[in-house]
This record gives sequence, C-alpha cells and structure tokens, in this order.
Amino acid sequence: MSDESYVFEGPAGGVPDPHDNNPPLSISELSFALKRTLEERFGHVRLRGEISKVNRHASGHVYLTLKDDRSSIDGVVWKGVVRGLQVQPETGLEVIVTGKITSYPARSSYQIVIDSMEPAGAGALLAQLERLKAKLHGEGLFEPGRKRPIPGVSGGGGGDHQPDGRCDPRHPAPDRRALALSGHRLALRGSGRCGGGPGGGGGAGL
Repeated sequence: MSDESYVFEGPAGGVPDPHDNNPPLSISELSFALKRTLEERFGHVRLRGEISKVNRHASGHVYLTLKDDRSSIDGVVWKGVVRGLQVQPETGLEVIVTGKITSYPARSSYQIVIDSMEPAGAGALLAQLERLKAKLHGEGLFEPGRKRPIPGVSGGGGGDHQPDGRCDPRHPAPDRRALALSGHRLALRGSGRCGGGPGGGGGAGL
C-alpha cells in the first residue's frame, strides 16, 4: 500500500469508526510518510536558540541540542560543514542557525541538519570570547613564566670575501646588526659582487 493514498484524518467527531476500511499502516510506513512531510514543508528554516549538549563525534560530525525557554530540538552539523561555520558550537552560546528539518524513522524523532551558524548578536560573540579567555586563564596559558621572547631578526647573508675580492659561499659572512626599517627603501652602495658583509661593496646604507 502507498502511504500517499492513505487518509490520516479521522471522523469529525473524533470517535474511531469500527468499520473503517482503511488498511492499517505499518510503523515504518507512518515514519517515512512523516519524514517526507517534514522535509517538504520545512526544507529551509532559520532558528534562534541556545546550544546545549554539544557532542563532537570521532567521525568529525557535531551533534547538539538547540533550546529556548519552552522547547528543544536536536541538531547535527556534518563534518564537511563544521569548519565553515562562523562560530564553533559551544554549550551556552546563543546562535542563529539555518538548515532543514528531517526525521530519524528508527526512533520517530526529528532534528535539524545545520548548514550555517552565526552568533545571535554581538553580545553572544562577546560571551563566547569571555568564556574562551577564562578557559585559557584556567589552563595557565597567560602566566608570565610561559611567555617566550620574540626571536630577533637575523642579519646574516652572503659569503665571506677572499683576499682577491671574490666571494666564497663556503664561508658565511659574519652576522650584521638587525636594521629597524621604517618603510623606506634601502639604498645600495658600491658595486661589490657579494651579498653583504664588512669590507665588501654590497653593504646597505640608510
């Protein structure tokens, strides 16, 4: 029997007709009929809610629940979509999501398949940043002892000059002091053939 031809509406009075000649549906027939109805009616929806119960599966998919003060709906973000989200799913974050409603016939439950996610206003994004900051503080990542000096700029380059004026790349030239560049182009002096080093003609002048 095709479930498209099945009449779901009962008698107007709400009392089942004992002589109803509609054949009974199987559970699977009803579940898949509801699935098609949901997907056709809610093929594109935009929801606002608070995230809870975030579960990042080993497969890379993210399962979560969206809720407001009265209701909740399960949701899934497929692996290929997760990286492209404006914000990453996090418990307590208020978001606006776009996706489609579908059902899982094996449990007769429905969910939203999320295609995009954005913070529900600047306040939601600021709250997420504050939670991240608190988490990093708790891990001790802002402790002074964990700071590392910024590496200096190496001024080495070129080869050492030989007595006859030639450049021998087998012997690196001594490091030159780091130059603080203010955005101006350096003027090159001399016509030496080596890339730098004291005594050569390839030094840089400010």
